[in-house]
Amino acid sequence: MSTGTGRDVIPFRQAVRAWFGISLQTFGGPAGQIAVMQRTLVEEKRWIGQQRFNHALNYCMLLPGPEAQQLAVYVGWLLNGTRGGLVAGTLFVLPGMLALLVLSVIYVLWQDTTVVTALFAGIAPAVLAIVAQAVIRVARRSLTHPVFAALAVVAFAALALFGVPFPIVIAVAAVAGWAVSKLVPHALKGGNGHGTDGGPAPLIPDDALHHARPSRRSAGKILAVGLVAWWLPVGVVALLFGPGSVFTAQGLFFSGTALVTFGGAYAVLAFVAQRAVETYAWLTPGEMVRGLALAETTPGPLIMVVQFVAFLGAFRDPGGLNPWAGAVLGALLTTWVTFVPCFLFIFLGAPYVERLRHNTAISAALTGITAAVVGVIANLALYFAEHTLFARTFTWYGGPLRIQVPDLATLSPVASAITAAALVMTFALKWPMLRILGICALLGLGTVLLG
Repeated sequence: MSTGTGRDVIPFRQAVRAWFGISLQTFGGPAGQIAVMQRTLVEEKRWIGQQRFNHALNYCMLLPGPEAQQLAVYVGWLLNGTRGGLVAGTLFVLPGMLALLVLSVIYVLWQDTTVVTALFAGIAPAVLAIVAQAVIRVARRSLTHPVFAALAVVAFAALALFGVPFPIVIAVAAVAGWAVSKLVPHALKGGNGHGTDGGPAPLIPDDALHHARPSRRSAGKILAVGLVAWWLPVGVVALLFGPGSVFTAQGLFFSGTALVTFGGAYAVLAFVAQRAVETYAWLTPGEMVRGLALAETTPGPLIMVVQFVAFLGAFRDPGGLNPWAGAVLGALLTTWVTFVPCFLFIFLGAPYVERLRHNTAISAALTGITAAVVGVIANLALYFAEHTLFARTFTWYGGPLRIQVPDLATLSPVASAITAAALVMTFALKWPMLRILGICALLGLGTVLLG
């Protein structure tokens, strides 16, 4: 069955209004963002069936980059073709990009004041609780068999104890997932919740195929246009500012990061933090935590935190530009090279994926990656805990081991207390994320006002 010709499945203006409404609700990381699209597109508007939605999500989770934003591009493409995917993906990012740009300016202007410092001192512990919640959510969905639980533990150990590069962990996890499908095939069996709810039939049924047929000619055009759009700005800044400029370094680094960001912002942030802090010295470990806290308060993908990283790095080393102009250029360039590949991956791969609905190899590799992401996110939680609760850390080496160890004498009682409160609000009271962030910010402020 096909969804028809090249005509829109729904009126384009109606789709734009819907995607704009979704873009203003995309708080809470990928879990919250996917939940918003699930409720709006599948349950309320009935534009797409549950299995079609899940199939698109599975493909997006297999890709590097923010899976929720890529899911928006995919569904937008299903509903309104290429222009639908462009609008859906752009609106998904735009509000968060503008909000984080404003917050980055505010941070640079007032980060040293008592009030701003106190607010961030309260927000950072809240991030710990949010990341811990992410570990549990992904674990419940992914670790359906002991072999996948073991894979998550191995991924955590590889990152936290041996310093194995993140891309290698992800690549091995994909191969391991495929191997499990061959050696222990029953481990991959399990319900995915594809049932129906008895409501009206969706506009795009579960058994529908998109009208676009994959072809080498079409793929060649998409690849050519996508690569030019992706790399042209990087080439321009390299010509204008030189290959050794901070802008060229950020363009190249975050272009490479866009190819290995499996599992979204939580999964890749430890990799980004290590390079941005230790290799390029664009910011400090504490500022990485604050950057994620800022990204948590804005709509859109959490990988947007790279915009904050680039803003600070370019502000402090703007070359011949005014620091503010350099900061904005670095932030916008980083945002561009982070998200343009997402559109390329969807437009290039979606026509093929539509006709590989039941490909067991892809499904098995996805399962392996998702299991490993549990360990990756757990490693991120450990990274944040060390740099939020302790003032100093050091690296301990012992043979192949490479462990980041906190200085126990520098434990912060205030940060520990706020973290405990955030955990209670998150897991016991189950309060919304923004409420938790707001209360923790007030607690941080209160510790200063009360002396």
